[in-house]
Amino acid sequence: MRLSFAALSIVRPAPCRVARPWVLVMAILLLAACSSAPRKPQPTFKDSRSNLANQPARGPSEANTGTANDVLFRAIALVGTPYRWGGNTPDSGFDCSGLVTYIYRNAANLLLPRTSHEMALMDGRTVGSMTDLVSGDLVFFGSRGNISHVGVYVGKGRFVHAPNSGGTVRLDDIDGPYWRDHFTYGKRLLN
Repeated sequence: MRLSFAALSIVRPAPCRVARPWVLVMAILLLAACSSAPRKPQPTFKDSRSNLANQPARGPSEANTGTANDVLFRAIALVGTPYRWGGNTPDSGFDCSGLVTYIYRNAANLLLPRTSHEMALMDGRTVGSMTDLVSGDLVFFGSRGNISHVGVYVGKGRFVHAPNSGGTVRLDDIDGPYWRDHFTYGKRLLN
């Protein structure tokens, strides 16, 4: 049987018809890749922890170690409690100073002022460097000399605080990008 040139051209599919399914498949794959969330690179242990994490845990003087432990356990137990401006109990939620006031009143039997600014003015040893903080110290943050936030240092470069509306009480690295730049000083009340 002899085939003519015209017969061969009918048997072979046109290049457009062969390419169309591949173009469609590639377009679907590209759209699927664009619609998925980008994957965050998994941090290494060194990248995911505070630079202070390798320091030995330090507490206040031996006389106050038990009280400092009570403060730490109380603070960590409140992680996850909802934030509420003006809140000062686990049931109502906490703002930053309400959280610290609650912790110290219940764990150390100390009555603190209600605002972070007033707490910063209290008597107590001022700690100017993050590396000199000990567990149980209050940590103050702000800018241009104004104190606007307070938390409780728990050690190993971490502190507990109630950061913002819509959030919860949480544990953060004190030398993380925002906190490092706004750290003002610590205050030691348990010595």
